[in-house]
Amino acid sequence: MSQMSVTDLLAELVAFDTTSHRSNLPLIEFIEAYLADYGVASRRVLDDSGAKANLYATIGPDDRSGIMLSGHTDTVPVTGQTWRVEPFQLTAENERLYGRGTADMKGFLACVLAAVPAMVKADLNVPIHLAFSHDEEVGCLGVRTLINDLAHHPQRPAACVVGEPTSMRLATAHKGKLAVCLKLRGKACHSGMAPEGVNAIHAAARLITWVERKAIEKAQTGPFDERFAIPHTTLQVGVVQGGTALNIVPQDCRIDLEIRNVPADDVDMLLAELMSEASLLEAEMRRIHPEAGIQMERLSAYPGLSMADDEALVGFIVALLDDCTRERIGYGTEGGLFQQELGIPTLICGPGSMDQGHQPDEFVTHEQLARCETFLRRLVIALEASETPALLSKGALA
Repeated sequence: MSQMSVTDLLAELVAFDTTSHRSNLPLIEFIEAYLADYGVASRRVLDDSGAKANLYATIGPDDRSGIMLSGHTDTVPVTGQTWRVEPFQLTAENERLYGRGTADMKGFLACVLAAVPAMVKADLNVPIHLAFSHDEEVGCLGVRTLINDLAHHPQRPAACVVGEPTSMRLATAHKGKLAVCLKLRGKACHSGMAPEGVNAIHAAARLITWVERKAIEKAQTGPFDERFAIPHTTLQVGVVQGGTALNIVPQDCRIDLEIRNVPADDVDMLLAELMSEASLLEAEMRRIHPEAGIQMERLSAYPGLSMADDEALVGFIVALLDDCTRERIGYGTEGGLFQQELGIPTLICGPGSMDQGHQPDEFVTHEQLARCETFLRRLVIALEASETPALLSKGALA
């Protein structure tokens, strides 16, 4: 088959609407067929519904561990956004390529797929593993079945690069995240008899105020990690839903909140403090109505990622990049799960900027894609080198 360019592949990938609430199987089928054309076998790791899948493949020797290139196939919605261009059709204007997922993160996937012919032709001493996941955008949910699968694999990867958009600068750390939903149940009554009811929105406001105060406290007292642009843990309420009419004391209210913690902060302790506050509030509510209450549901969670700048893997990857900057990013990735659940040293580096990710008229530049292609080309050459296995055994990648 004739080799496809990065732009051609990106156009194919963007054309698949892989918004998280949709199946990603058509895109997975495209990648499977593409890899098969180059003689690369892949395997699906399905979710419970069978409507979504992760995809995993190895290029090179299968009797040893290698470097995994990881990316998610899903995207955030375009609903409610005003796009100047068609979001699921690649549009080229000057140096920019527009479309949903171009930056986050189909640009990286396109670069990896474009490099497959070179990977196959290379005499790799260390294999390259490809891992493409689903449902990253809704709390890094989909990759967990792949992680469970890899946990039982005889040759799990020795290292990982997640291609989230970092403008091709190496990110060695990111914050963890915990998202929870609090459902408050009060007692409805006519607003003219308000003291006889339990106002669920008023109760929720008490907890929202607690979250705000704790966020201010973290900003003032830390713990701090100056490696991050926002060097402390953040808390915020993102969703509030409650009430039916102004003349009815609201019986129900729901609040969704998140905690994004620096590595030194204990997110479970913060959650315990919140639930202690909720328990005191619940006792007050039940003095008026015994069936009032507060329930907590975990929506999603993923751990932070942290690697020291002097780790051998960091030096190995930096040597393959044009930009030697090492940074910490404020958004989360699947990298923390690879590191925590499988013990795989993981770094983040990919084309594009998260300034464009999730935005209308999302784009990646030709220059960013070219830099990613250069990185992957250098990686292939490095993994052909006869000294690379020794590098592995010394712990640079393991």
